[in-house]
Amino acid sequence: MATPDFIRDIRATAGHQLLSLPGVTAIVFDDEGRVLLGRRSDTGKWSVIGGIPDPGEQPAVCAVREVYEETAVRCEVERVVLVEAREPIRYPNGDICQFMDITLRCRAVGGEARVNDDESLDVAWFAVDALPELEEFGLFRIKQAMADAPTWFAPAAAPSTHSRRT
Repeated sequence: MATPDFIRDIRATAGHQLLSLPGVTAIVFDDEGRVLLGRRSDTGKWSVIGGIPDPGEQPAVCAVREVYEETAVRCEVERVVLVEAREPIRYPNGDICQFMDITLRCRAVGGEARVNDDESLDVAWFAVDALPELEEFGLFRIKQAMADAPTWFAPAAAPSTHSRRT
């Protein structure tokens, strides 16, 4: 994924320290029920489509933009699938990020799937029962997007900061 200019500006003063950033994942289905995937140029692996919203950009707008920028497919957002804080990632250059991922189920409405930028080596539609090897991140999100409704997780118990009087 190309690093947005606004993050490069932050890194100029923040260095490699942990940045908490929003992320958007788009699980795009076509009318045949196939899912759209891209083979990333940085890892060579197949992956779901996603990216980082620009400052002030709504998650649904980001999903539509990222899908088009990476695949030339036009899509519409149908619903939220999952919101999840991911584990921190350390990149080869030393930067550390932790993403709050918002996964959205989308429906293709036009365009022809093709590589549309330098972030992908290949783009293709896959039947959900014939997916290429994917990281658990993508596979889990595809399964969740196929479910009838979002899955909600109970938050971990946080220690209370309030004292009780007895």
